[in-house]
Amino acid sequence: MKITLCSLAAAVCLAFSSAAFAADAKDYQVTGPVLEVNSSMIAVQKGKDRWELARDSNTKASAEPKVGDKVTIHYSMTATNIEVKAAKAEKGAKKEASPAASPKK
Repeated sequence: MKITLCSLAAAVCLAFSSAAFAADAKDYQVTGPVLEVNSSMIAVQKGKDRWELARDSNTKASAEPKVGDKVTIHYSMTATNIEVKAAKAEKGAKKEASPAASPKK
């Protein structure tokens, strides 16, 4: 009985922990009139800025947006490529001491 309860508790903990790690990126939104729309992108005016957001066959819409329609677009930020460059050494950090030369005999 104890083994069954412990196994069940472990399975529940594992299920909840994996769900926490699988959380999606934060959801953002932008609202404004449509400036341009095609099968791969939609452009919206937000204040003085033009926002262009990519779209694909997975993008859901209640109707096909047209230029001039006011829309609210929900989007998330997802990294597509990460380029890593080594951090610069801190200023004032001492350089590694080179080994002392052997004394001459």
